[in-house]
Amino acid sequence: MSHSMTGYGGSARYYGGYNIQFEIKSVNHRYSEVVLRMPREWTCYEDKLRRLVQEHVKRGRIDVFISKERDDDSSLPFVLNRPVIEAYIQANEELKLHYGIDSSLTAKDLLTLPDAVIAPDPLLDGTVTDDQWESVLIEGLEEALDGLIAMREQEGLHLVSDLEQRVSRLQEIHADIVRLAPEVVVDYRNRLKGRLAELLEGAFDEQRFAMEVAVFADRSNIDEELIRLKSHFEQCRGLLQSEGPVGRKLDFLIQEMNRETNTIGSKANHLALVNRVVEMKAELEKIREQAANLE
Repeated sequence: MSHSMTGYGGSARYYGGYNIQFEIKSVNHRYSEVVLRMPREWTCYEDKLRRLVQEHVKRGRIDVFISKERDDDSSLPFVLNRPVIEAYIQANEELKLHYGIDSSLTAKDLLTLPDAVIAPDPLLDGTVTDDQWESVLIEGLEEALDGLIAMREQEGLHLVSDLEQRVSRLQEIHADIVRLAPEVVVDYRNRLKGRLAELLEGAFDEQRFAMEVAVFADRSNIDEELIRLKSHFEQCRGLLQSEGPVGRKLDFLIQEMNRETNTIGSKANHLALVNRVVEMKAELEKIREQAANLE
């Protein structure tokens, strides 16, 4: 079943003292484009996560957002950030030496300075390995992808249903054109004969008249275009019920149907038939807009 290119999925994980949020959304795009945004320390996993997305989503712009937030649990241990504290003490000594500023630092002063006390980071202290983080990120992204794909599939069902109805309408218009096509030559023959009769007062060359009608009939013949349109309709229905991405193939078929419709319009010299052509072009434009949402 065809999928829409629009969707959203999300998931969450708690691991290593962090709440990790996964969000993934997709919109229409001519090709496949995956954009990942996540903490810098996880960029080493970017290629694997991108391939995972591309395995599930074949077309569209896919934005993946992965964020982490440190758990605020007060039971987490805190440790002195010794390099930072030593730098503060050194800076204080330089103030005394170079500027004569007598400033004494107390333990309370040091503990209130930025980054003097920190919570151990599992990402940095080795308590959580790279393989463990990779598994967590893949599992969280897969769950978010499941939600995205489910939404794209549901939206795809609605699109396919609408497109099938519009193809049915095209087939109805096509049947009208098939019925009207023979009338074009008959109508032209009657109109031409009437005009010649008025101009020549009934005296005109029947053989020359027949040749003129035959030339017009050949020039306005649309049998080939109607046959090709019928084939395109059947291919459209087959694509809409097939598995896998169909958006590009459908876009090509719509272009071909537009071309055949334009040819019929250029050959037509009959008001009712021209009106049907206008209806068909309007319906094809609606189909083109909807098909642009299919993967």
